[in-house]
Amino acid sequence: MKVCVAGLWHLGCVTAACLASAGHSVTGFDEDVDVVSRLSTAGRPPIFEPGLNELIERGGRDGRLRFSSDPRTALPEADVVWIAWDTPVDREDRADAGAVLDAAVRLLPHVAPGALVLVSSQLPVGSVRRLEQACGSARPDGCITFGCIPENLRLGQAIQRFMDPDRVVVGLRQPGDRERITRLFAPFTDRLVWMSVESAEMTKHALNAFLATSVAFANEIATLCEQVGADAGEVALGLKTDLRIGHKAYLSPGGPFAGGTLARDLVFLNGLGAAHQTPVTLLSSVGRSNDLHRGWPARRLEQLFGGLRGRRVAIWGLTYKPGTDTLRGSQALRLCGQLTAAGARVTAHDPAIAALPVEFEGQCRLSASALQAVHDVDAIVVATEWPEYREIGADAVVTHAGRSGVTVIDANRFLKDTLAADPRIQYLTVGSPA
Repeated sequence: MKVCVAGLWHLGCVTAACLASAGHSVTGFDEDVDVVSRLSTAGRPPIFEPGLNELIERGGRDGRLRFSSDPRTALPEADVVWIAWDTPVDREDRADAGAVLDAAVRLLPHVAPGALVLVSSQLPVGSVRRLEQACGSARPDGCITFGCIPENLRLGQAIQRFMDPDRVVVGLRQPGDRERITRLFAPFTDRLVWMSVESAEMTKHALNAFLATSVAFANEIATLCEQVGADAGEVALGLKTDLRIGHKAYLSPGGPFAGGTLARDLVFLNGLGAAHQTPVTLLSSVGRSNDLHRGWPARRLEQLFGGLRGRRVAIWGLTYKPGTDTLRGSQALRLCGQLTAAGARVTAHDPAIAALPVEFEGQCRLSASALQAVHDVDAIVVATEWPEYREIGADAVVTHAGRSGVTVIDANRFLKDTLAADPRIQYLTVGSPA
């Protein structure tokens, strides 16, 4: 099939590369000429994702993947136009849906008659309806159909998630478009869940809100466990072995969910409730609970040391999650600011980050290696779970810290097997007994 993927950031680049690898003829479109130029000449996407560079280069060599910033050449032959712009989000997790919708509307005059426009960008429920209304003005011939496939990727695992999804939620306006979607996904899966457009849009919001609620619930239980001598990891096991909950439930105590996907959908749903004068008290409290939990590492260290002034703290990992170089929504950078404000001296390491954003340069010092970062520190905070940190043994940590009794704060128990058993290390997790 001939597909145009519009929007070439993380979602769009992964979608275009995966579709091309499956044999579809794909054109990646973006109005940003620099992004298109880097992709066309060097196969270099604007954001890191494991395996993505190689997949883009292969698509170019095979002649199945090309890039364009001109809608007049990118769209007219496409059977499917896939809207995949990443939705801008501000520091309060409020999404700028208008930027994506405006960009999509600008494409409508160039879409081929009979084409299907699929929306995967993270937009509020009702956005496809707004596009259809705009299309009524831009294309009075009414020859374009619309659908919604909610984004289902994860940073660091995006290619695997696209190639082998649990299932694909598809919202369509016209039942006749099912055959087109079935052919599009035939190389990947036949597990397609059909529903209306609005139901598909709402499913994405509801799924992320459910996951966010689970994370906040588990962490509130865990902080109570710390005070009463219970182990939140054991409590989580008790919950997950109940068949009504299940072993994959988001109930493991650990860090807060970051800004971005989960927080954005909570904002969407809270706004929807306000717009329709419908109370959503549970959803509004989830965000407040998560915001409070962001301060857990600093509170735990302050409780332990009786204050942080003059203390030296190392942060392992700065990115939003392992396998990416994005700092958007990074809890580690927020923590650097909290610790510095409390008087601590902070060093940090991340294998994917060579320089700090300008606004954080005065808040911590970036080290060239994980062990260099822990030189003469009182505590280490594991903030991003890069696999290479598991290769560092307790002897190396104690030697470079220059003391026994060094504290390791590891919210998600990532280094439990390598560091927790060593008596020279005080190993603390979310939900471990006080």
